[in-house]
Amino acid sequence: MFSDYLLLGLDHILDTNGYDHILFIATLCAFYIPSQWKKVLILVTAFTIGHSLTLALSALDIVNINPILIETLIPITIILTGLFNLYAFQKSETEQNNVYLNYIIALGFGLIHGLGFSNYFKAILGTEESIIQPLFAFNLGVEVGQVVIVAIVMTLAYILIHLLKVDKKYWTIPMSVLGIVVATYLLLR
Repeated sequence: MFSDYLLLGLDHILDTNGYDHILFIATLCAFYIPSQWKKVLILVTAFTIGHSLTLALSALDIVNINPILIETLIPITIILTGLFNLYAFQKSETEQNNVYLNYIIALGFGLIHGLGFSNYFKAILGTEESIIQPLFAFNLGVEVGQVVIVAIVMTLAYILIHLLKVDKKYWTIPMSVLGIVVATYLLLR
């Protein structure tokens, strides 16, 4: 049972058919370089906390938002993350306030992304007596999946920035623009 929900959370994040999560995490990582991996892990954990909260609230029938609205908001979160990266990069690469604001944004966007999966999660819960263990296992899977994505993206950043000596702007700007373009496609389709 625990492992089923863990694998479901892992699959939810790493499923390439639902690449919006992968795109969001990759875009979120675009502002950072590999030496900032701790900040990135805190960001994805903030995202998971938001994701967990809305899944719980939905499973308990406390929150119920139109799925069409959520499916519209998810690409918008990716677009805004990419735009924030571009703005923050241009303003100041090292400004500490950007990091804290990113934590709040990641948490808030996690709330939205969690709602995108909430109806399906509620359906698979079925007659579970308690949502605590399934919710914990699922979100642990989500977190592990996100760490896998972060590891891949940060490895790519390491190769480009440290080994190939590519300037950080040639990492942040193209990754952010890619997130914006793909999310715009998702929004308009």
